[in-house]
Amino acid sequence: MQDKCVLLVEDNKSETAAITSLFNRAGYKLSSVSDGYAALDTISDNQYDMVISELSLPRMSGIELLVKIKKIDSTLPVILISGDVCVKEAVEAMKNGADDFILKPLAAETVNCILAGMCRKPVFPEQPSMNGKYAIVTKNIEMNRLLNYAEEISNSRASVFIHGESGTGKELFARYIHQCSNRKDKPFIAVNCAALPETLMESELFGYEKGAFTGAHARKKGKFEAADKGTILLDEISEMDYQLQSKLLRVLQEKEIDRVGGTESIPVDVRIIATTNRNIENLIHEEKFREDLYYRLNTIPMHLPPLKERKDDISLLSDHFIEKYNRLENKYVKGLTENAIIALTEMPWKGNVRELENTIERAVLMCKGNFIDEKLLLPNGRSFAANHSGCKINSVIPEVSLRELEKKVIFQTLDKTKGNRTHAADILGISVRTLRNKLNEYKQKMADP
Repeated sequence: MQDKCVLLVEDNKSETAAITSLFNRAGYKLSSVSDGYAALDTISDNQYDMVISELSLPRMSGIELLVKIKKIDSTLPVILISGDVCVKEAVEAMKNGADDFILKPLAAETVNCILAGMCRKPVFPEQPSMNGKYAIVTKNIEMNRLLNYAEEISNSRASVFIHGESGTGKELFARYIHQCSNRKDKPFIAVNCAALPETLMESELFGYEKGAFTGAHARKKGKFEAADKGTILLDEISEMDYQLQSKLLRVLQEKEIDRVGGTESIPVDVRIIATTNRNIENLIHEEKFREDLYYRLNTIPMHLPPLKERKDDISLLSDHFIEKYNRLENKYVKGLTENAIIALTEMPWKGNVRELENTIERAVLMCKGNFIDEKLLLPNGRSFAANHSGCKINSVIPEVSLRELEKKVIFQTLDKTKGNRTHAADILGISVRTLRNKLNEYKQKMADP
């Protein structure tokens, strides 16, 4: 247990329990209160390293609490969380000095990024793997070649551009490169370029000066300054606004940043790792991504194969996730049945390793015996053969297309999460953007004559 202390302000008891569990596993002491007035009282009597507050609170909103906290201690990091996408509130929060605005539900990876960025402490130490230094579990020839390559280029200052589908482990590879490098004891700062509104991205990356805009009551350092001497991950950089890309290009060329509203350039020493799940060449052709920026970032390119191209890892990864969720959920699952292993190798895994992990987590939770069978691998509990054509387990194949099956599973998941797209996407093992695109596609087909 570390001596770092975090205060959570949350009026929902189940959310409080879930978030407390995540921080406790990270080795942090987390205290919680249910409203803003209680938060102000405990802040005046205790020393905290960070405050995490729900946006919608009784008696005092999260933004009102943020403003009062910053008046008491402008250096105390405050992060606002919400279950809804609230662009207006997010902009207002950042203008009032919030250090981040994050959508619920929080996952271990999100907490990892929060703590690594705010408290400068490595958290959630990964379990030992076949590659030792970081938890990239594989026996695939191509993956091991990429891991060896990552070690070889780890100490370089050159930018790395990691390409791959959602869920293939791009962020994990970025962290592996950082941990192998001579910057491993310096900050690793992750920025999700798809999660922040365009209006916030510049100030989030480069910071701002006091008075730069309404609500900018104090100077705020950006992510690049926070990552000085370390590594910054620009996750899904293809979602970055085109105009902002030119400012990022200048950072790459000149090794300095300009705060919003600032008059002086600030030198930074940062190793940049970018990721994307999109075809950058197509985006360049569509004039949505700068070609000169692409060549600057793509000094060291890496392409992670999808899970369907590394099926030899499916059994190994499944065993790893069974062990992980046995430990986290106090379960005693011994492994998979033969039919379950066959089913896993036959599944398309559009969500890649992330989807596989979600599938195994759910199966471990639902398993009543010693072994997971194929019926536990789907959310609705039906047999694998009743949901996937081409299955080798059963000769009965339904007359339904995979597209229709996909649609059905998506709507069933949304129904179970009561429409919460973020939670649904996490269960499905896809990004929120992919889920949104699928739903728009379904709406369009319903509208077509």
